[in-house]
Amino acid sequence: MYAMVCTRPDIAYSVGVVSRFLTNLGKQHWQVVKWILRYLKGTSHYCLCFGHDEIVLEGFMYADMVGDMDTRKSTTGYLYTFAGAAVSWLSRLQRIVALSTIEAEYIATKKACKEMFWMQRFLGEIGIK
Repeated sequence: MYAMVCTRPDIAYSVGVVSRFLTNLGKQHWQVVKWILRYLKGTSHYCLCFGHDEIVLEGFMYADMVGDMDTRKSTTGYLYTFAGAAVSWLSRLQRIVALSTIEAEYIATKKACKEMFWMQRFLGEIGIK
């Protein structure tokens, strides 16, 4: 979980889905966990590099209507980049069951905008406009 939350946005969705089955892991779940570990081993030399692009805070948001077929909850995801490197990301089930695609998108947009406002305030406090 540490790798997903703190260092590797590329595995956030995969680890999140597998972690739903922690109480009763099956053979297929173990195969997915081993695949994630092999992926991490093969990409351990990747890193975040700052300074190659313009100093711009850029965000991307995603909402998936009924992403989890068991609970019927949608998935919210966002990624923020600063100077070309990922600095904030999330992939999580929404807390409520959305009744329409628009509602799922609204919930995801609200969560992503809250993060964007926080990032803008933080950058302003350290002197970056």
